[in-house]
Amino acid sequence: MIKSISSPTNPLIKNIVHLTDKSRARKDSGTFVVEGQREILLALKGGYLPKTIIFNPTIVSFNHLLDLYGNILFDTEMIEVTNLVYNKIAYREGTEGVIAMFSYIEKHIEDLALKNNNPFILVAEAPEKPGNIGALLRTADAAGVDAFIIANPNTDIFNPNIIRSSVGGVFTKQVVSGASMEIITFLKKQKIKIFCATINDSSVSIYDQDYTGPTALVVGTESTGLSEEWVNAADHNIIIPMQGQLDSVNVSVSAAIILFEAVRQRMLIKK
Repeated sequence: MIKSISSPTNPLIKNIVHLTDKSRARKDSGTFVVEGQREILLALKGGYLPKTIIFNPTIVSFNHLLDLYGNILFDTEMIEVTNLVYNKIAYREGTEGVIAMFSYIEKHIEDLALKNNNPFILVAEAPEKPGNIGALLRTADAAGVDAFIIANPNTDIFNPNIIRSSVGGVFTKQVVSGASMEIITFLKKQKIKIFCATINDSSVSIYDQDYTGPTALVVGTESTGLSEEWVNAADHNIIIPMQGQLDSVNVSVSAAIILFEAVRQRMLIKK
């Protein structure tokens, strides 16, 4: 049975707005919000369970959603809303007429399950901007990493701006978080080499390293780079040789350059 909401002051609508705006509300309620047909599909494939799906029938029909998501809709609270209500809760510029509320699954470093004996991992220390985190997630997916680890997180991974900028990439890979020392201890215990992207006297070219074994690439913030904790723990500190007069590029661009050098090397040993 499909319910209807026509008032933007409905308590559920107010709650969705609150979940969109406040990290604490998401954590306290164990719920986060996803907008977009593809993003919701990726969340479902990633094992996340929908509590409620809200849709605007003037944009997308129930039958279309049924084709996309299957019989899970019959076990989910379905609510159709008016244009006025939908505009109240939509946070994307180009909307697709559907928003879902999901149960919150927050995973920590101890939850990380390595599924092969040659793991390939991306670590980001204290990333600040949701857009950068989203871009890193997209890059991690494109490079086929086994896990994306956030050290000392400044925001929860289910921030709507992260979900939006990652185009759902937050659901396609294992994403875990933890304190830097916890993660370093885990990587060392698993005998995963730590490659830190940083500019210092010990840094060597990314092209002079071997990434064909168990590898963790670690990147820091654009403003301060990596902490001494990571730099001192690194097996190798690495740098991208620059051809111009600037000494840095966007963190997601840096990560992409290094990750795909690792991908290139790993593909060569498979031939």
